[in-house]
Amino acid sequence: MSNMATESAASQRIAALLDAGSFVEIGGAVTARATDFNMQEKETPGDGVITGYGVIDGNLVYVYSQNADVLNGAVGEMHAKKIANIYTMAMKMGAPVIGLIDCAGFRLQEATDALEAFGSLYQRQALASGVIPQITAVFGVCGGGLALVPALADFTFMEAKDAKLFVNSPNAIPGNTVQKCDTSSAAFQSEKSGLVDDIGTEEEILGKIRALVCMLPCNNEEDASFGETTDDLNRVCADIENAAEDSAIALASISDNNVFFETKKNYAKDMVTGFIRLNGITVGAVANRSKVYDAEANLVAEFDGSLSAPGAEKAAEFVEFCDAFNIPVLTLTNVTGFEASKCAERRLARAAAKLAYAFSNASVPKVNVVIGKAYGSAYGVMNSKALGADMVYAWPQAEIGMMDADLAAKIMYADADAAVIKEEAAKYRELQSSPLSAAGRGYVDTIIAPADTRKYVIGAMEMLFTKREGRPAKKHGTV
Repeated sequence: MSNMATESAASQRIAALLDAGSFVEIGGAVTARATDFNMQEKETPGDGVITGYGVIDGNLVYVYSQNADVLNGAVGEMHAKKIANIYTMAMKMGAPVIGLIDCAGFRLQEATDALEAFGSLYQRQALASGVIPQITAVFGVCGGGLALVPALADFTFMEAKDAKLFVNSPNAIPGNTVQKCDTSSAAFQSEKSGLVDDIGTEEEILGKIRALVCMLPCNNEEDASFGETTDDLNRVCADIENAAEDSAIALASISDNNVFFETKKNYAKDMVTGFIRLNGITVGAVANRSKVYDAEANLVAEFDGSLSAPGAEKAAEFVEFCDAFNIPVLTLTNVTGFEASKCAERRLARAAAKLAYAFSNASVPKVNVVIGKAYGSAYGVMNSKALGADMVYAWPQAEIGMMDADLAAKIMYADADAAVIKEEAAKYRELQSSPLSAAGRGYVDTIIAPADTRKYVIGAMEMLFTKREGRPAKKHGTV
């Protein structure tokens, strides 16, 4: 069905992304209008971008793929208009947009025409935000103003070896060079800036996009109905308590057939975000993490259990996406407090406030499982009952309170000897920090065995399926 004339890398990516034979090209005959600076002598088939629609596992998607064979994929007026047109169609149909980026930047010969057309693309992306999912993948260069496109999208992937993503190229930054710090690399953008959700080979990235599309609703009005699952709804999650420190493993254990799609995988690893399935329905998961293990069970990173600013921001953005698309949210809470460092103080209060706002503002079903420590205000912002969690569960070994019992006793009985402090710490642990104490005050709904976590969470999500909750009338919040 495709009308693509040549098997460029751009067309090959579309073919690999979509179900076989499903792509229908739109605007294949469009060429550049500009004639200045000898542009009339240049061939610009499709004006350097292939646009159209197709399906992924039967789901309608719109796609654009930049063709680096045409003026190195530089964005001209008609190029940008073609992409904007795809967005207009996708919003009418309520279907995701997938952008495959490989571009040399703006086309200098078209100057203000290119800028005006590309500005309209920013507007389309802004209007589409929260209406249809937007996914981008960077395979070549994505620089300057084009870097805003993946930033405006919901999810971004990047080819690990050759792709470049930057506003200012590394050598244009005073005091920096590519050799000193390649700020345009996939490693930097996924680990340091947090703009990129995952990296890999071209084949791996296209596979990840297909998997992600199949987990997401087509738009913000699609009813998140239950799908089929072959997994036992009452399946016992044996040894899940051993995964309390690496919550990514715990989330996979809970999920149908152990499916877990992690987002912003390499950024702020002390916080885990991603999608799982519970009884066939997609659920957004947020969890604190103090240790990271690789596939061979080797410890590759370790954290102190505190809430960091990047971790809070990562979680807040994810919760906002889930709320926009009516995706229920599950949290696994295990946090000792706020990160204490000079660097953290620069933005920790604002980041934690964004997380508190995101959970408070979200009207989707919200379930929290306290799997370890839950201390102070850091626990308060992690989907606590106070912020509006619909159901809060706790494992028997959980500790919920102001702070560690030993530290609390030392502060309250500063002049006492060790024996008195030990005795008072035990009392504090029982009266103030135990899950039973929190349950007695209604802050925890049920204390559950770790192995039964999947069963209880599925039960809660089923009960909350028809949840409706209003919010004060306002244009939007400002946090």
